[in-house]
Amino acid sequence: MKLMFSPAVSDYRHYIFPYAVWAFPEKGEKPSEIFNAGFLPSSRNLDRFYLCRNIRVDLSKYKPSSENRRICRKAEGISAALVARKDFGYTSERREFFKRYADEKFGKNVMSYERLDGLFASPIFSHLLVFTDVNAGKEVGVAALYVEEGKMAFYYYAFYDLAYFNRNLGMYMMTATVKLLAEKKYKYLYLGSCYSENALYKTQFSGAEFFNGFCWEDDIKQLKYQLNWDKQEHDKHLFETEDFQEKFYGGKLEKMIAKSCFSVKP
Repeated sequence: MKLMFSPAVSDYRHYIFPYAVWAFPEKGEKPSEIFNAGFLPSSRNLDRFYLCRNIRVDLSKYKPSSENRRICRKAEGISAALVARKDFGYTSERREFFKRYADEKFGKNVMSYERLDGLFASPIFSHLLVFTDVNAGKEVGVAALYVEEGKMAFYYYAFYDLAYFNRNLGMYMMTATVKLLAEKKYKYLYLGSCYSENALYKTQFSGAEFFNGFCWEDDIKQLKYQLNWDKQEHDKHLFETEDFQEKFYGGKLEKMIAKSCFSVKP
């Protein structure tokens, strides 16, 4: 991959000079390789990615918890089927269903018809996980995924019938995706970024990991530490603070360097 570092707001007084890190795929490079390095797509065409604090599930370590099973019980009778986009009918009825959900969830016309159509025609939607209420005989939700067969998937968007809110349909759709892909022996499911406590629900699966800036970590206490750090004012970078180093790496910067997944070779 090719990297670019886009300047962000600096703090010259404390010698803090942040950059947003972008990644661009090179010829023959698969998106899964860039996901694995801690990036998420910033383009629906999968031609630009950004480095961030994101969450994935190591599906080889997934075992349903009591909470996962509770969510599945509440949605009993709702089936899930993974469908390649080429086999998925983007009908006018489904289009209206997705638009109503987006308007109610995100605000009127935050997602326009044009944007919605563009998403369903773009590479980032390679597969759809279709949820059906078997007893009612109707489709109640669709999760849009980017999938590399047998390797990884990215849970990008979910659209569902908000009348099923009391059955925790939204959380069930994510839980069912984790379960299904684990059964199919996929390696990772990426769930998006985490920059607030509201996003911690993505870590409720065994095997959950987050990208901390230089490696994948499964210590969710460190993630919560970073979330708390975000709320405060600082005159240092996180990684150079003694408290962070001591709490998570035995006070040794060398341990952090050894775990970094990045290196530059001439």
